[in-house]
Amino acid sequence: MKIGLLQINSTIGAFAANREKLLAAYADAVARGAEIVIAPELFLCGYPPRDLLLREDFVAANLVALAETATGIGEIPLCVGYVEKNSKRPGRALKNAAAVLQNGKIIWTTTKSLLPTYDVFDEDRYFEPAKKVELFVFHGRKIGITICEDIWNDEDFWPERLYRRDPVKELVAQGAEIILNLSASPWHDGKEKTRLEMLRRVARDEKIPLAQVNATGANDELIFDGHSVALDAHGDVLALGKSFAEEVLVVNLGKTFNAQHSTFNIQFPAREELLFSALSLGIRDYVRKCGFKSVILGLSGGIDSALIAVIAADALGAENVWGVSLPARYSSTGSLTDAEKLARNLGIRYDVLPIEPVFNAVEAQLQKVFAGTKPNEAEENIQSRLRGVTLMALSNKFGALVLTTGNKSEMAVGYCTLYGDMNGALAPIADVLKTDVYKISQWVNREREIIPADSITKPPSAELRPGQKDQDSLPPYEILDAILDLYVVKNLGKAEIVARGFDAAVVNDVVNKINFSEYKRRQAAPGLKVSPRAFGMGRRIPVAQRFRPTR
Repeated sequence: MKIGLLQINSTIGAFAANREKLLAAYADAVARGAEIVIAPELFLCGYPPRDLLLREDFVAANLVALAETATGIGEIPLCVGYVEKNSKRPGRALKNAAAVLQNGKIIWTTTKSLLPTYDVFDEDRYFEPAKKVELFVFHGRKIGITICEDIWNDEDFWPERLYRRDPVKELVAQGAEIILNLSASPWHDGKEKTRLEMLRRVARDEKIPLAQVNATGANDELIFDGHSVALDAHGDVLALGKSFAEEVLVVNLGKTFNAQHSTFNIQFPAREELLFSALSLGIRDYVRKCGFKSVILGLSGGIDSALIAVIAADALGAENVWGVSLPARYSSTGSLTDAEKLARNLGIRYDVLPIEPVFNAVEAQLQKVFAGTKPNEAEENIQSRLRGVTLMALSNKFGALVLTTGNKSEMAVGYCTLYGDMNGALAPIADVLKTDVYKISQWVNREREIIPADSITKPPSAELRPGQKDQDSLPPYEILDAILDLYVVKNLGKAEIVARGFDAAVVNDVVNKINFSEYKRRQAAPGLKVSPRAFGMGRRIPVAQRFRPTR
């Protein structure tokens, strides 16, 4: 059976645009010989719709879109994800559903069984799970249709399972000959490999061919990588979708491995390329789906702002990126020359708007009340906030979204200024550790120098006081980032981290900084999620709390 996989990008709530894109991709798959076509989870409304699901008009518009889509479907069936009302109460009002459309009608529907409530997922808040699963029979073939998480519970792959049920096994027990999965599986570093290996294990263990269509694109913090896949009954790959790009795949899905596919080369891009592509897609979709065209950011001459400028230029085109240097008395000459060189290399607009005159005026304003005190973070943060004021003024005047430039390492320990460098609409690298900022930047320069070498090699500094360096108050980034990974991502305690060879005083200081800085992160711009556990929606820590880890 030839399966059409529509790896396409939907916008939340853009029902007409989503429907038009869906029908165009469906027509493409049909023209290439597909016998049945599948599209991603909740494609018609976009994923994740979150509390829009609480609006009756949103759900109604989604159902209208489904009915209108059906009118454009002919003999070749299309299976697409949508939101269905739950008519059986008590229970939650909605179901995460998939419908098979054929000859202008809805001929069959199914409901998602396993509803994730971990990390960024909160589906149990909205949806009622399916109590049982049933086969879709088409041309005499018994097809098991599942939705995303329904396929993520293989007992042989996961050391700890989250659910008692396994919908795939239930469908196989009913005689399923093929498994199809509609997915909106967000990406994080390494997930493309984990997902593929899990799916291969399912196909191999159940001895059944399998196809998964995954969404691509970005919605707010979440980035979807595509990598749709078709596997034979041995778990061998028949087709693999592109990374972070739309694509229509048509693949012959059979029970036995076809020898002509035996040399299929499974090769994912390098880790740094995947991270770069994910961040580029994240910026592009956030800006465009919010109805904007261009971005503005402060160029300090450092590596963080340089990398974001490169990614933004890739995402939006150089003509839609505006870099602004905002020097003051502690800014080095090298910072300005590096920023200018970067802008020239990228071909982006570049302006220099010194904040020193305004800084002088604020100092004069505060001179009397600050009398008798020593300069400290107050004066340092004034500079950062004046830069934020300037960037926001340009944004208001010219309609370009401000990108903040803080990385995950800085955000973790509070090495950032509220209403200063944290000002902006999107924080592209807020989930990228500083050590990875260096790795991605070196990948950017793999063929020619785009990011000035000095921006990569010079010691990082906020340049808010004479001779300031990041390492004045932070451990080396290699140590800091390793501790952050263990504490934030892997959720280990202090004692466990120290037991891995880290200095106890350093661990205690870093953990204290992380916990104290939660109030800042709560007020931060949305950050693009590229790690298994990001600050924000995937890590929900109270601000007003007094738990202090002692072990």
